[in-house]
Amino acid sequence: MPVSRYLFLLAALPCLPLGAAGQSVHRCESTAGHVTFTTLSCRPGETLSLQQVHPTSPGTIQPLTETLLPEAEVRQTSGNKTSRKEPTVVGQLEDNCTNLLNPRQRREAIINRRIVSGMSQQDVESALGRPDSVKIRNSSTRYTYKAKKGRSAEIVFDEKGCVKGKS
Repeated sequence: MPVSRYLFLLAALPCLPLGAAGQSVHRCESTAGHVTFTTLSCRPGETLSLQQVHPTSPGTIQPLTETLLPEAEVRQTSGNKTSRKEPTVVGQLEDNCTNLLNPRQRREAIINRRIVSGMSQQDVESALGRPDSVKIRNSSTRYTYKAKKGRSAEIVFDEKGCVKGKS
């Protein structure tokens, strides 16, 4: 055979499909239930099981029923108990207005464009928009909204920036 044929065969070798050959992967599970997949060996004290992986070549479509790794056995271990616990509230959002309104009341007031004592300046601006004028005297702030659709409003805030209640 001439040398050119050998060179042609040698050049065509990388183009051959490699998808037929599978590869084995070690599935290592520790006593705590942690699973690791590796091509190296497992750590001492871990259980080893071999898994066959059949990678697909780029551009091929694989059916959804076929998976790359087989399903692991579903068994109860000490590390994966399925008991549900209620969430624990560690902290609570506290605003300067001493939480006079709960979040639902605050949200409903903003949506309905009502101003309730205990709302912050940011809540009022969310409900009514930017004020037409702002006056600051001593420790109180006053927002004035001029007549829009027949409604004008004047809101007074205390030194903490909360809507003052009616006195």
